[in-house]
Amino acid sequence: MRTLNFDNRFYRELPGDAVTANYTRQVKDALWSNVMPTPVKAPFLMAYSSDVAEMLGLSDADMHDPAMVSALGGNQLLEGMQPYATCYGGHQFGNWAGQLGDGRAIYLGELVHKNQRFELQLKGAGETPYSRRADGRAVLRSSLREFLCSEAMYYLGVPTTRALSLVKTGDQVVRDMFYDGNPQMEQGAIVCRVAPSFTRFGHFELLASRGNHALLKKMISFTIDRDFSDWLKQQTHSLTKDEPSTALIEAWFTEICERTARMIAHWMRVGFVHGVMNTDNMSITGLTIDYGPYGWIDNFDPGWTPNTTDAQGKRYCFGRQHDIGRWNLERLADALSTILPDAVGLNHALDQYEAVYTQSLIDALVGKFGLDNWQDSDGELINRCFELMTRAEVDMTLFFTNLPHINLAAPNIADLKIAFYTEQGYTNFEADFNDWLAQYAKRMAQSTESTVARHARMASHNPRYVLRNYLAQEAIDLAEQGDTSMIEALLKLLRNPYTEQAGMERFEQKRPDWARHKAGCSMLSCSS
Repeated sequence: MRTLNFDNRFYRELPGDAVTANYTRQVKDALWSNVMPTPVKAPFLMAYSSDVAEMLGLSDADMHDPAMVSALGGNQLLEGMQPYATCYGGHQFGNWAGQLGDGRAIYLGELVHKNQRFELQLKGAGETPYSRRADGRAVLRSSLREFLCSEAMYYLGVPTTRALSLVKTGDQVVRDMFYDGNPQMEQGAIVCRVAPSFTRFGHFELLASRGNHALLKKMISFTIDRDFSDWLKQQTHSLTKDEPSTALIEAWFTEICERTARMIAHWMRVGFVHGVMNTDNMSITGLTIDYGPYGWIDNFDPGWTPNTTDAQGKRYCFGRQHDIGRWNLERLADALSTILPDAVGLNHALDQYEAVYTQSLIDALVGKFGLDNWQDSDGELINRCFELMTRAEVDMTLFFTNLPHINLAAPNIADLKIAFYTEQGYTNFEADFNDWLAQYAKRMAQSTESTVARHARMASHNPRYVLRNYLAQEAIDLAEQGDTSMIEALLKLLRNPYTEQAGMERFEQKRPDWARHKAGCSMLSCSS
């Protein structure tokens, strides 16, 4: 096994927990706790991303090295690795939850390769001081979903954390999947997550809530210096160690707002629903983080949430993600305001969140619908389309995949019938859709763009292949029998989600009827 370059700045430069014993507790005046992964029975490498491995300087041979597989299963450390878990808080479903922390995620350290820094983190590697009413483990179904979705989102062009590996542990884990009093034994697994930073809004919220302003300033300075170094070079305000200026904090928060806005606009473009947008699940660097009860829109429905815990309130449904993004940023602003003279600059940053989100969404819609530019009347045209798609139960991905190919000279919704889930939906709204298509064709006639150029642009905004919930569940069902063929097929497919791939027609089909209400295909819980 080759020697890797671990730097571990978070561990070296920020204060740690004075208590070394591993038991659940409140951790004060510290940002991390020492903790070793709990060894597993029989670590087995089920799958890995060769692209992420290459990004980290690892070869295929490295990934199959027994020492590497053992490390990715939590059974040993490679030279330079430094395991720890971090301390943070958060608002969960709108309520302050206090200290949360890495309850089943354990860092292996920060790997530096070609002047790029990557935090490596094992999710499901055992208990930490932050494990709440759980064993620190994860099950195969949730680990597989996170592994696949991390990579799928990256190739869709969505800012995201990555996944290096999926390791089956050989151990059994007890989980009550729907919190309904029916716990079952499930296969355990560990996913190795990779990102430049896993720092969350909640890291700053907890320090502010405890009035630990000196450590809050230190954490802000560290985060700007390590995770926003390229951005910092472009600023007129310099960084004073452990004492960031008001102007720099305001500019930094503005950058966070803008990154978050662009990320959520991407979610809306591809039909992704995060499912549990608590502030502890929000990345400070604007990456999609923590793939739990996520889901992909099949039939277009702004009110759909994949999270059973959210079924009643629908706080985190598809159509509310922009609003929740702002709400979460407001909570981060509350934390930052505890060390600022006033909140004026933070409020201006929140205004910038709205402006960037609006422009990012407009850019996405212009691309999805093939418009050559944005006109004020386009909003009404597009909203009417989404309204009809919702009422008629129309598949989002298939609708936009096929929209470029309608005959604009004689548009007919029959050309898009493949996207309808029911014959009744098609029949009831056929006339309405044809009226809309006539207006759409009239609008498109104003464009001077060539058909070829328009089709290429629409194809770049509308994925042909997404990780539909039922596809992920099929991969889970096979993997639980020891068959990784579906994982491998999906990994290959989702590397080119915008390009038609020969022989892959089955992956373009809309959700089958059997998956409409099947566990894992329609609704999921936070259980893992």
